[in-house]
Amino acid sequence: MWLLGTAVLLLSVGVVMVYSASAIMAADRFRDPYFFLKKQLFWAALGGAGLWAALRVDYRRLERWTWPLLAVTAVLLVLVLIPPFGQSINGTRRWLRFGPLSVQPAELAKLALVVFLAAFLARRRDEVEDLWRGFVPPLAVASVLALLVVVQPDLGNAVALITLTFALLFIAGSRLSHLSLVCAAVAPLMVVAVLIAPYRLRRVLAFLDPWQDPRGSGFQIIQSWLALGSGGPFGRGIGDSRQKLFYLPEAHTDFIFAILGEEVGFLGAMLVLSLFVVLVWRGLRIGLRAPDAFGSHLALGLTVLLATQTLINLGVVTGLLPTKGLPLPFISFGGSSLVVTMLATGVLLNISEHADV
Repeated sequence: MWLLGTAVLLLSVGVVMVYSASAIMAADRFRDPYFFLKKQLFWAALGGAGLWAALRVDYRRLERWTWPLLAVTAVLLVLVLIPPFGQSINGTRRWLRFGPLSVQPAELAKLALVVFLAAFLARRRDEVEDLWRGFVPPLAVASVLALLVVVQPDLGNAVALITLTFALLFIAGSRLSHLSLVCAAVAPLMVVAVLIAPYRLRRVLAFLDPWQDPRGSGFQIIQSWLALGSGGPFGRGIGDSRQKLFYLPEAHTDFIFAILGEEVGFLGAMLVLSLFVVLVWRGLRIGLRAPDAFGSHLALGLTVLLATQTLINLGVVTGLLPTKGLPLPFISFGGSSLVVTMLATGVLLNISEHADV
C-alpha cells in the first residue's frame, strides 16, 4: 500500500500540474484549455489499466518474454526512423503516430532493457565477473538499443539506457575494472557526440554559463530559475504561475517541476520529492526481499530506472545538469513515459506480493 499510495499521489499531482502548466498555452494554440489535460487523463487511465494488468500477471512470466519484447522494441526503434512511420517534430524522429496517438519507442526500450538485464543476470549470476560471458553480452544489447536511440537523435534517453545497464551490472557484482574501462572508452565518444551537434554544444555552454546568452541558449534554464526562486517558501498558489505565461519553454513537459516549485513553493516541492524518496525506498525494499534472483534484479532495475530519470530531470530543471529531454515520472505530460512508469509500478507491486516486505 505504501508503493501504490505513493504512485497514486504522484499521478494526482501530475494531472493537476499538467493542467495548471498547460491551460493558457493550450487555449492559445488549440482554443481548448483542457487539451493537454484530456490527453493526460486518457494516458493516466491507460496506464492505470496497465498497472492493474501487470499486478495480475505473475512477474516470472516476463522472463519468457525477454527476447520477443526486445525484438518488438528494436523494430519500433527502426520504424521511427522511416519517414512514413516516424513522426518528425523539431528535426527529430522519436515518435510513431497511430491515428491521434503518438508513441515514443525509446520509453519502451527502457522497460525492455530492464527485463532483459534481469533475466540475463539471474541466469548468469555466477559469471557476472567474467568479461566475455557476464559483462560484454548485456552491454552489447544495451549499446545496440542506445545507438538506435542516438540516431533519432535522442542523446538523453541513450545515456539513460547505458546508465541503467551500468547500475544493474554494478549491483549484480561486475568488476569495477570492467566498468571503468568501458567508461573510459565511452567518454571520448560522448565528447564527439556533443561537438558534432551544434545544438548539444550550445546546451553545454549554456549549462556552464547561461548568462552569456540569456535570450538564446541560456533562456530556458534562466526562466526555470526564476520560476523556482519566485515560488518562495509557500508558493504563489496553484494556477498562479507567471513563468507558464509563454516565458518558460516546455513548462508542462520537461520543466514542469519549475512550475510546481513556483506554485507550491519550497515546502510543496520538498513534499513531492519526499514522495519520490518513498517510491525509491519501497522499490529497493522489494528488490532486496524478492523471492528469486530474477525478481530481485527486475525490481532493482525498475527502481533504478525511476530514480535515474527523476534525478536527471531535477538536475536539468535546477541547472545541475545540461538540458536533456527527459520527463519527470508521473508528473510531466507525455503518454509513453506515463504508461511505462505505471507498468513499472505494476510490476513492482506484483513482485511485492511474493516478497517479504
